[in-house]
Amino acid sequence: MSATSADPLSELVPPFEVLYPREHTAPFVFCSPHSGRIYPQAFLTQSRLDALSLRKSEDCFVDELFAGVAELGAPLIAARFPRAFIDANREPFELDPQLFAEPLPDFANAQTARVVGGLGTIPRIVADGEDIYARRIALSEAMQRIDRLYKPFHAMLASLIENTRRTFGYAILIDCHSMPSSLLGHPGPARPDFVIGDRYGSSCDPRLVRCLREAIGGLGYDSQANRPYAGGFITEHYGRPSRGVHAIQIEINRGLYIDEASLVPTAGFDHLREDLLSLAGQIFSEMPRLMERRAAAE
Repeated sequence: MSATSADPLSELVPPFEVLYPREHTAPFVFCSPHSGRIYPQAFLTQSRLDALSLRKSEDCFVDELFAGVAELGAPLIAARFPRAFIDANREPFELDPQLFAEPLPDFANAQTARVVGGLGTIPRIVADGEDIYARRIALSEAMQRIDRLYKPFHAMLASLIENTRRTFGYAILIDCHSMPSSLLGHPGPARPDFVIGDRYGSSCDPRLVRCLREAIGGLGYDSQANRPYAGGFITEHYGRPSRGVHAIQIEINRGLYIDEASLVPTAGFDHLREDLLSLAGQIFSEMPRLMERRAAAE
């Protein structure tokens, strides 16, 4: 019996990759929790969907789009596990009672809107609403994924943020995602190029959001704030401005860089990657100045 068949999680350990800068010169941490694309064979066998359908939940190539931030002085952590397998942008135990063969433990949170919609910590559906599994799965599988993938990912993310805060006196977390170019199954106006989420002003200093949106606009893109994405668990959980940690979620319109049917990068991919590197350079310069002025005023 191979190691992979004996241990279906072996190829996902470690569950993350970190791109470290040669020197940490910017008070930022970048996170890509939904770009993981290693699908365990046991999961593919267990699922009723093909590999391409499972990938519809991915924030495809977002880690590659933002990889250049390490060259500019900030670390990037990216999940290796796919979102359809376990979602790091949820509470650890947002568990769906419709998915499991056994009753949920008392500490599970089965009442959130995300769980009700099938998109809990262990998703029941992919982004376009298709059921992932042919039958209910064992609760023990969920606990293994949480213990061996989710928890180490968040332990590393928390460490990166805390080290940044200690080094600079504060930390700015940029949580990186992508979104469909339009609401699935509902033709209508295209979404903006970027959606910036700050949990309606609670997860970061509002001046940082204004700075980011101005920089995005200066590159010729449009953006809007908190609609339809205000930020998920990561933004809400880590964003503590009163403690010196500011968290902002960025959603990028997938129509800018991939074919949304085949999930293959388009000619726009390299251009967007270059623009994101330019964007990072601008906010690395401007946001610390805002924070210094804020500290001086307090």
